[in-house]
Amino acid sequence: MTTMLASDLPLPRIGRGKVRDIYAVGDDRVLLLTTDRISAFDVVMAETIPMKGAVLTQISAWWFELLEGVVHHHMISADADTIMSEVPALQGHRASLAGRAMLCERTKVFPIECVVRGYLSGSAWKEYAAQGTLAGEKLPPGLLESAKLEPAIFSPATKAETGHDENITIARMREVLGDEVAYELESMSRAVYTLGEKIAREQGIIIADTKFEFGRDKNGHIILIDEVMTPDSSRFWAADAYKPGQPQPSFDKQPLRDYLDAERRAGRWNGDAPPPPLPASVVDATSKRYLEAYRRITGSDLRIA
Repeated sequence: MTTMLASDLPLPRIGRGKVRDIYAVGDDRVLLLTTDRISAFDVVMAETIPMKGAVLTQISAWWFELLEGVVHHHMISADADTIMSEVPALQGHRASLAGRAMLCERTKVFPIECVVRGYLSGSAWKEYAAQGTLAGEKLPPGLLESAKLEPAIFSPATKAETGHDENITIARMREVLGDEVAYELESMSRAVYTLGEKIAREQGIIIADTKFEFGRDKNGHIILIDEVMTPDSSRFWAADAYKPGQPQPSFDKQPLRDYLDAERRAGRWNGDAPPPPLPASVVDATSKRYLEAYRRITGSDLRIA
């Protein structure tokens, strides 16, 4: 499977994120094409990470299938042949689609990231350590870094086009979306996280936190969209190595972050674009980390037909 920095399909492209290219398929469907681009510290690298796009797409597809009957979602198919059958304009582009493309229902996206935190880590830990709060709301005193939060905390954030998302209170979320929608998004987020956390733990993975996105479909229903419980949208920890009171090694782009941190400390990078070139060893280690996350979560190696 060749790596992909950017896609070029014979469909109207309506968006390009740090990782995904989004194409319109008629008025009510979209094609999400997940490239092998990778970003860290809000900077997109020049190099691609082999198999990363396929890992993100196929983990999401695996979860969407398991979530049937739990929540409605936007996935129609993540199979290249099915997609080409549904979208004749894509005939002849199988190599670009295989493994990394997902045909989905089109929605009006809510401008909120729905974050569920089962453990105190990342930006939540930084705020708590400094102020004893999360998004300005008090948490119990004496919690350790990486401590399990019981119950898990629903912690919405604003969606940022560039830079970091910003944690907000549930009260602020209600102001933006209205009480009814805010309640439904929280309920759906908790339902998905509860199922995902249980299944992942059975595979030896802790989903420390994760973020979801939702949209309203053409019939007015609220559905789960984008990616779901992937290494890019979640913090995965090995259950057998979990030790509260310290940071945990994670199954994501940690080798890349470690390298960039070292370059910044050494004064060879100022933290802005352009990023430093990545050694082949960092690219390879990051790719292996993503593939290991897929294997751990699904119980099988990733194979692209």
